[in-house]
Amino acid sequence: MATTIPAREELVRKASDLIPLLRKHASWAEENRRLHDESIEALADAGVFKFRRPKHYGGYEVDSQTLFEVGTALGQGCGSTSWVASVYWIPTWMACQFPDQVQDEVFSTPDVRVCGTLSPSAMAKPVDGGILVNGKWGFISGAHHAQWQEIIAILVPPDGEPYPVMALVPLSDLLVIDDWHTSGLRGTGSVSTVARDLFIPAERVLPLPAVLQGQIASKRNASSPVYRAPLLPVASAASVGTLVGMAKGAQHAFMSRMPERKITYTAYESQRHAPITHFQVAEAANKTDEAEFHAQRLAKLVDTKAEEGTEWKLEERARSRADVGATVRLAKEAIDIYATASGGSSIYSGIPIQRINRDIQAVNQHALMHPNTNAELYGRVLCGLEPNTLYI
Repeated sequence: MATTIPAREELVRKASDLIPLLRKHASWAEENRRLHDESIEALADAGVFKFRRPKHYGGYEVDSQTLFEVGTALGQGCGSTSWVASVYWIPTWMACQFPDQVQDEVFSTPDVRVCGTLSPSAMAKPVDGGILVNGKWGFISGAHHAQWQEIIAILVPPDGEPYPVMALVPLSDLLVIDDWHTSGLRGTGSVSTVARDLFIPAERVLPLPAVLQGQIASKRNASSPVYRAPLLPVASAASVGTLVGMAKGAQHAFMSRMPERKITYTAYESQRHAPITHFQVAEAANKTDEAEFHAQRLAKLVDTKAEEGTEWKLEERARSRADVGATVRLAKEAIDIYATASGGSSIYSGIPIQRINRDIQAVNQHALMHPNTNAELYGRVLCGLEPNTLYI
């Protein structure tokens, strides 16, 4: 299939054009605990679901820098929407690791959306022709609008040690549990899914350790730089734009209210004239710039290594986790400054800053994005110790 791939600037422009629409639906998404259908349609029209789809299926195969810039634009409109878009990019990339006949089935759907997880919260056993899976996966962002889910399960072979496997499953084969009642990222619709004696054919199953080490089962995608990088750096680079976008969205929300907002019980009729405001705005902007530095460094590393086809050093893998952790921390600190400076009236649900603040708090708690966890891993490797996780 011949594909005309738009330039990065055009893709970013299309994403930026969606900011007013995403802001319009942000409150609806939070109240209804899922993205608005119009937001999904707009993302599809902007080509967002083609970003990690292979070129031979009509996709764009964009690099991590493009994901960062588009994610930043979307995040300025709605953190939950940007988060779901980035989550789709990651399992879609993972689907491209599977044998080509499996991809033929997955990508037969135009603008297919693949949700997923890296949590091995299910068990599997070998059966004739494949595996049988039982278990439950939580935090499945975007499940409401997805056609496939990438799952992780622990396979227990008759002989040998159990090990994690990655598999692809149609959403129609899973039970969806609407349990997404949270304080932040409510609009992502990150519900749980359940498998009950689910048979998955062998061709749709891969050993997770091989995927984490960049061993690809697809012949057609093997030569593409996009698909030959390790999973965790790829996933990290796909996520950071959302965080920078949320920080910039918080700045917009704060600045929009600032000129007409006075500081109660003071002589300042406009918050704009208070020296403390100048300090707060400058400090938050600097933290956002620092967050963007770590995000850009991560994206550049993933793209450069992928283009060169060179082996990843352990320290580079650990630094990828550290960069996403630093991006989260700095974006959270910037947003907290804006939220603190927004006054008592900002606690009303119609004021965007309180939603953005709760959303970044939720991101901060993510197991693979938590600043402390990622900093500890990086420091451990810098001290010459082996990582105590497969997820690197």
